Amino acid sequence: MDDTDYGRFVDWDQMETTTQEPSPKVLNCTDFQELKQLARQGYWAKSHSLRSKVYHKLIKEIPCRTVTPDASVYRDIVGKIVGKRSSISLPLPEFVDERQIPTYCLNTEGIRAVRKILLCISNQFPDISFCPALPSLVSLLLHYSQDEAECFESVSRILACNDPNRRLVDQTFLAFESSCMTFGDLAGKYCQGPHKLMVAVSEDVLEVYSDWQRWLFGELPFTYVTRVFDVFMVEGYKVLFRVALAILKFFHKVKAGLPMESSNVKRDLQMFVKDIANSVSPEKLLEKAFAIRLFSRKEIQLLQMANEKALQQKGITVKQKRQNVHLAVHAENFKSEIVSVKEMRDIWSWIPERFALSQPLLLFTNSEHGNSLSRFYLHCEGHEPTLLLIKTSNKEVCGAFLSTDWAERRRSGNKLSFFGTGECFVFRLQPEVERYEWVIIKHPELGMASSSLANKDANSTEETGNGTDPADRLSPFLATRHFNLPSKTASMFMAGSTECIIIGGGDGQALYLDSDLNYGRTSHCNTFNNQPLCSETFQISTIEVWAFKDNLNEDR
Repeated sequence: MDDTDYGRFVDWDQMETTTQEPSPKVLNCTDFQELKQLARQGYWAKSHSLRSKVYHKLIKEIPCRTVTPDASVYRDIVGKIVGKRSSISLPLPEFVDERQIPTYCLNTEGIRAVRKILLCISNQFPDISFCPALPSLVSLLLHYSQDEAECFESVSRILACNDPNRRLVDQTFLAFESSCMTFGDLAGKYCQGPHKLMVAVSEDVLEVYSDWQRWLFGELPFTYVTRVFDVFMVEGYKVLFRVALAILKFFHKVKAGLPMESSNVKRDLQMFVKDIANSVSPEKLLEKAFAIRLFSRKEIQLLQMANEKALQQKGITVKQKRQNVHLAVHAENFKSEIVSVKEMRDIWSWIPERFALSQPLLLFTNSEHGNSLSRFYLHCEGHEPTLLLIKTSNKEVCGAFLSTDWAERRRSGNKLSFFGTGECFVFRLQPEVERYEWVIIKHPELGMASSSLANKDANSTEETGNGTDPADRLSPFLATRHFNLPSKTASMFMAGSTECIIIGGGDGQALYLDSDLNYGRTSHCNTFNNQPLCSETFQISTIEVWAFKDNLNEDR
């Protein structure tokens, strides 16, 4: 069987020619780890027919709901849906955005087939409300299908996957938007240099990141997207995050130091991805992608679910204009004695995406409420998360993003004990800017995720319990119980008593504040692996605590 057996819809003159090397004809592999390595190495990439066989085998193994449209359904409905209309002029379904369908070296028959298949999918999957990646998926799989009906069945199986732990394609605006938020969270943690550039040159970094799926399924050249799809079909959705983060890293490497205009950042990224062959090969792109040591799949699933819940609480479930992140910190009504509007916006770019669209709300300041730890707790308890800002008598500025309600300190009675999650981080703004995140983020080998616990938490949304919303019982993203930590010093995020406040612990403390909120000290600590945030011992000039409006505890 040669490559043309599955090439009915391919314009072979447009296909990139490769050096003629002996290519494998069959794939005899049942071990998942071996299959994963073969996919990453591009074992079936040089043989069109072998790739077709592998795709069909992998797609047939996808667990699907009982009634999933197959090839015979397509043959039954396509004539009724398309009718006598010219397929080239067929309208796209509403769940597809208005961008041009990627042709991926398809011939005229293939280009027409894409629209027909999309319309039939729309007929058979009425629950799909937003799926911008679908045209690319159909165009790609047409390369490896013997006819339209076979392609329709393959796409249908991907859409009908009913494995709760296997996310394949976003099919609603809520799922798509939460994926964009999750990508933003990951970019802020794993691509700090590129993320800093995006924040500096774009009016709204969230809007830039909303294109992350388009980079992969729309702008990426065919030879690249097929290599990504090879691995995606074996390893799942997490691969897409990895590759998009790698694209961001390469873009930063190429563009760093060059003048950039904020209005052109999205366009520049799109053009970079379209012309990526000028900068990096498919092999190097995947190599960079898999060098990024992301959280576990279960941990990312928890983050995605938390982002979805935050969007639902804000009423953002259907497509609407994205709020500019800069509007969260209004220049005309934001007043702080410690940071400027620009500095607060920079901090806002660091915090988790599900809080970044909220407005800052001042809870406590010593200039108004006095230097009293009891008043600090009185005004801060009931709010989660919070942002702590400190200005020293030497005009140094530092602080911390604290993921958990200070009321949690009461769980241990009068005993000082640590709480919080891995989303906590500490930072300094003056004299220079530096952020320090949980040590496990940069060194995941120090706390390999406990899959059984994360799996239990991720599946908690399927429980019905005592009538409460299961999402309310969802284990927090980066909860320490998900990780097999070598010692407690790696998870000493925040602690408070009547005597002091401590942020970060283990062989030192990132921040220690006394009961009168007059004096403090800072040093390296194991939790954040930070340098001192200011002078090692300091006098507090001003302290402020900010909450996130619209994310306040409703019981407050």
